[in-house]
Amino acid sequence: MTHTTLLAVTQRIEQRSALLRQQYLANIAQQKQAGKGRSQLSCGNLAHGVAAACDADKHSLLNNTSANLAIISSYNDMLSAHKPYEGYPEFIQQALSPLGHTAQVAGCVPAMCDGVTQGQPGMDMSLFSRDLIAQSTAFSLSHNMFDGNLLLGICDKIAPGQLMGALAYGHLPTAFIPAGPMATGISNEEKVTIRQQHAAGELGKDSLLEMECRAYHSSGTCTFFGTANTNQLVFEAMGLMLPGSAFVPPDSPLRTALTQDAAKRIASSIAGSASYRPLCDVVSAKNLINGVVALLASGGSTNHSIHMIAVARAAGLLLTWQDINDLSDIVPLVVNIYPNGTSDINAFHAAGGVPALLTRLNQQGLLHRDTVTAFGRFEDQLCYPQLDTQSDDQVLTWLRSNGTKNPEVIANDKQYYQKTGGLKQVSGNLGQAIVKVSAVKPEHQIIEAPAKVFNDQSQVEAAYQRGELECDCVVVVRFNGPAANGMPELHKLMPLLGNIQNKGFNVALVTDGRLSGASGKIPAAIHVSPEALRGGNIARIQDGDRVRLDCHRGELKVFEGIESRPLEAHDAEIYQQTWGRDLFATCRQNVSAADRGASFLFVD
Repeated sequence: MTHTTLLAVTQRIEQRSALLRQQYLANIAQQKQAGKGRSQLSCGNLAHGVAAACDADKHSLLNNTSANLAIISSYNDMLSAHKPYEGYPEFIQQALSPLGHTAQVAGCVPAMCDGVTQGQPGMDMSLFSRDLIAQSTAFSLSHNMFDGNLLLGICDKIAPGQLMGALAYGHLPTAFIPAGPMATGISNEEKVTIRQQHAAGELGKDSLLEMECRAYHSSGTCTFFGTANTNQLVFEAMGLMLPGSAFVPPDSPLRTALTQDAAKRIASSIAGSASYRPLCDVVSAKNLINGVVALLASGGSTNHSIHMIAVARAAGLLLTWQDINDLSDIVPLVVNIYPNGTSDINAFHAAGGVPALLTRLNQQGLLHRDTVTAFGRFEDQLCYPQLDTQSDDQVLTWLRSNGTKNPEVIANDKQYYQKTGGLKQVSGNLGQAIVKVSAVKPEHQIIEAPAKVFNDQSQVEAAYQRGELECDCVVVVRFNGPAANGMPELHKLMPLLGNIQNKGFNVALVTDGRLSGASGKIPAAIHVSPEALRGGNIARIQDGDRVRLDCHRGELKVFEGIESRPLEAHDAEIYQQTWGRDLFATCRQNVSAADRGASFLFVD
């Protein structure tokens, strides 16, 4: 039986979204009624669209009876997660050609890496890249040459942005094509320890660099459970990729087989076919909730408290932090991977991956079963793929998951690692914020201490070096919200605050900036809304004010009466004039608040 809270939250989203969803579906219906895209093109339009095709593909494209799929890729050869996509268009085209279908690279979207831009000026543009990618995806599909859509994207803002853009063409069958993680390098414990030793001045830069290169060492996604791998887990749970495909290793025979199978299936489900499955039917309120439940049960990235709201809005659905919080109250944490545990995403895959997780959640009635997916039905998501090696052709087969293969990584049906989900909303006179409680020990989930107030993470670093943070304190970093500087991730703070906590002091972070999937053992109220630049009380707080962060009661407050104080003056734009950040002034001026998706595309 489906949990009553799950039903109630879904119902209120549907009621809240009724008008917006109706408008969205009406727009998509208009696009459906226009008919096959290539049939709407003039002879000159069509000639341009097929000019570069080989003769066989040109014939298929011009006869307008077979499928032509758009490939929208995030490939580049600098970033490990995207490098595997280099050969994917060829794999896809080879799979479709014998069936008389075609695929064209409709466009490539920007693909920046927060791991490279951490602490750099580029991080101030990172969040805005999501909406830019959504626009780029829409541009790529605007040629109207396509009957279906394959999204080649993995990392932080890329996959959510691609999905948001694809939803504008929600009449097309659409699926994500994952690429998989790199092999496991060093342990996460060693990585954290060396970073903290470097921050404390106990290890030099050469030792730090040597460790980092052992951690990030080949093609594929990073192996910790950050935003990239959360994208993959959540979107598989929503039915947007083949079951069990998210974390199959790059360059493996199974990975190639899955890529080709996904392409064939999308080509066979175009408009006019018996299995027509447009994206607008897959991204429903129920599948959205299934994705949120998987996010909470896995202890996934805090970034998804922003991305899921923006994705929902692109589909005409209004999701709130309160919805996520209410679901977190009933969804247990059942995945034990870093930063919530010690294992990595490869261990999660070996333990049964997303099908095992969904099997576990389904046993408790925590998923909507009456959903459709890009490739079939809900029940299909509880299966995992394998290659039948007894045949020379290595046939792809599917087996029903029996749940976890390793209860130390994915909990069995009698077990959980935390009674509630990984994310928690906190609120009070400082506004509302998100905390990743799954990585914080229970004894650190309630902190009350004097504030130490800063305007950027470099100021915190300098204070740490001067020894000014060796005390119980709540470190407040403000003027780092979407409107101020694009809401950068503040991961330079984690080793510093971790060292303070290790010395026995009570420490927490409160900020209108971000942390993401790597949010660790420090209690951190992030995404504070309203942000400082837009009149939030975080702009009124002063050094010494007593702040309380209570993750159990969902409380974030300052005891002093600060409402009558003037807002701290801060010229954020003066710091945004170099390294390309000046080009994003319009985004900063028009972006919505973090609790509304931090989007410049959907501003109410």
